Amino acid sequence: MKQHFSFLILIFLIILTMSDVTFGQSSVAITIDDVPNTGKFRKDNFTSKLLKELDSLNVPVTVFITEGLLYKGDSIGKNFELLQNWINRDNATIGYHSSQHSRYSEVGLDSFKIDVERGESVIREAAQKHGKSVEYFRMPYNDLGKDSVQHAGIERYLSSKNYKIAPFTVESADWMFNYIYEYYLEKKDSVKARETAGKYIAKTLAYFDFFDSLALKLYGRPISQIYLCHDSRLNADYLPVLLAEMKKKNYKIISFNDALQDKVYKQKDNYYKKWGISWVYRWMKNQEEISFFQKQEPEEDSYDLYKKLMQQQKQQ
Repeated sequence: MKQHFSFLILIFLIILTMSDVTFGQSSVAITIDDVPNTGKFRKDNFTSKLLKELDSLNVPVTVFITEGLLYKGDSIGKNFELLQNWINRDNATIGYHSSQHSRYSEVGLDSFKIDVERGESVIREAAQKHGKSVEYFRMPYNDLGKDSVQHAGIERYLSSKNYKIAPFTVESADWMFNYIYEYYLEKKDSVKARETAGKYIAKTLAYFDFFDSLALKLYGRPISQIYLCHDSRLNADYLPVLLAEMKKKNYKIISFNDALQDKVYKQKDNYYKKWGISWVYRWMKNQEEISFFQKQEPEEDSYDLYKKLMQQQKQQ
């Protein structure tokens, strides 16, 4: 009788664990790089559609500011007003993304320090005006260095300036889809532009399915995902659509700080190459394991078109 009772308890615990993994609500933090998009801001008569959409959705986001974008064009004063509007948003956490978006593995630590320090006082001062701090730094291209020496060097440097390196887990090459999307809009081909946006949504959802499945294999449970995207025309038009689709899939949109409370983010980054891969891969022990799972990612069929369009524009 006692053995039977113990067996029932064991079965109950297994079912309880399985239900948590299978039916528990997934969560994701939305992070946006290269804020503010001052070029689109000017074209749109000094309005930010993406900012307005996020305000209407009332969801938390973390924005990583590229300070050099503030000096693009001839409307610097308005660009700074846009920056203040982003920072003043109640649900916005403010991060820094460097001034000139240089690639760390190429320029080296000394030059990259100049890139960081060139614009950080502007961003910190702007944040302080609204009672906010700047704790997180996202490396341009998520390039933390070409080897373990560079990797350790940038970690020490950013830590000395009270920055934490901002991770992500899901990224779907929205920059590539945006390039194709804008190309078709400029060609007045609204059909292909919509098709491109549809591919972006579908591909992003496929990546979430993939990394959710991978998390279950590695950790036996859902993890708090962090999505990386950009301040772009595509996301101004379709990020609300993506978020609506994610909510249909039972995702809860949470803050970046809340996502980082997941214990998976306490793991060591073991990846010492320059490529900006997901932190789910960076936590793996060796390159063989990374390569094994990368080969299982959703297939990408838009990159050839992207390269073709890029080449066409270079020849014009």
